[in-house]
Amino acid sequence: MTNIELVLNMLAEVTTTALSRQEKPKTFDESKKIASRGGKVAKTARQEYEKQLGQNIITPLNADNKPLLEVKNNEDK
Repeated sequence: MTNIELVLNMLAEVTTTALSRQEKPKTFDESKKIASRGGKVAKTARQEYEKQLGQNIITPLNADNKPLLEVKNNEDK
C-alpha cells in the first residue's frame, strides 16, 4: 500500500465518522449509505489526484517495491 492509499483510507474513515456523528444513523442500512458516501469522497480525491498527475496511484505493487511506487516527474522519466 502506498502512502497515498493510506491517506485515502484515512480520508474515507474520517469522512464516514464525521457524517455518522452528524446524521446519527439508526439502522445498518443508514450506516451503510453513510459509509458509501465517505468512500465516495476518497474516490473523488483519488480521481482528481490521478487526473492532475496523469497516472494511476492504485497499483498491484507492494511496499517492497518502493522505488517503483514513487511518483516520477518529467525529469525522472
